Amino acid sequence: MQAWQVHENGEPSEVMRLGDVPVPTPGDGQVLLRVRAANINFPDALLCRGQYQVRPPLPFTPGVEVCAETEDGRRVIANPALPHGGFAEYAVADAAALLPAPEALDDAEAAALHIGYQTGWFGLHRRARLEAGETLLVHAAAGGVGSAAVQLGRAAGATVVGVVGGAGKAAVARELGCDVVIDRHADDVVAAVKEATRGRGADVVYDPVGGAAYTQSARTVAFEGRIVVVGFASGTIPNPALNHALVKNYSVLGLHWGLYHTKNPELVRYCHDRLTGLAARGAIKPLVSERVPLGEAAAAVQKVADGRSTGRIAVVSKETR
Repeated sequence: MQAWQVHENGEPSEVMRLGDVPVPTPGDGQVLLRVRAANINFPDALLCRGQYQVRPPLPFTPGVEVCAETEDGRRVIANPALPHGGFAEYAVADAAALLPAPEALDDAEAAALHIGYQTGWFGLHRRARLEAGETLLVHAAAGGVGSAAVQLGRAAGATVVGVVGGAGKAAVARELGCDVVIDRHADDVVAAVKEATRGRGADVVYDPVGGAAYTQSARTVAFEGRIVVVGFASGTIPNPALNHALVKNYSVLGLHWGLYHTKNPELVRYCHDRLTGLAARGAIKPLVSERVPLGEAAAAVQKVADGRSTGRIAVVSKETR
């Protein structure tokens, strides 16, 4: 079969190599999957660089989120078990963790539903307890993780303020349904948030960026607000001043979605049921900006790594393009 493999760590476009490799053999409790579509996530770039919290042995195939078909014909979404990731014709995954692919979504959309939307749901509902009528501030609102949070916030009845980088991404954020869009390249983010909220600030801040974005989060969060720390796409991990949290009465909430697989797997399935229902009524729909063939996966991963993408890029098989 054809598969991309990483033989040494570095930038995705430099270290991912496409070649013929044996079809993987599932281990105990695992199943073989024929990949229909694989969604590209920022962690795929971190895996290539050797900077992710999980470091599979070299060589490995990246691709942590797929829509695939089981040997008995079921259409499922899954997180492949590394080192046999999703940027290949076949992958393996834990049988107990397979979830049915929503009928309302095509393969590329279904592949993009799992990590980003589960992260958004857990961040907004489980951790921050977002309520209808509250204001939600989303950093990188036109990106894969941010776009999911925007849609979930709208579905929850929140007023959504999206922060983006550039006019093109601002247009995408408006199409996603942001009530207010702030271009960090052209606007003073802190002043714009305060103006949009009449000085109150955001009740919930969803931050997958870190760095300067977190500084803006702390300055714009409302009294008794909640900052959800999702990741550090900027490459800079902030050092929050806890005295500032004390003075302003806000909470800083961490979210490591993967822990729920071991700590509370039933909650992952509950979340999937909620997401499937939202997709069925059209309240959420993953923004798949590009669908590329397997041969273009390395360039697409690099595009995501460089922050040049909007929404999601999916690597799709010939049968689903």
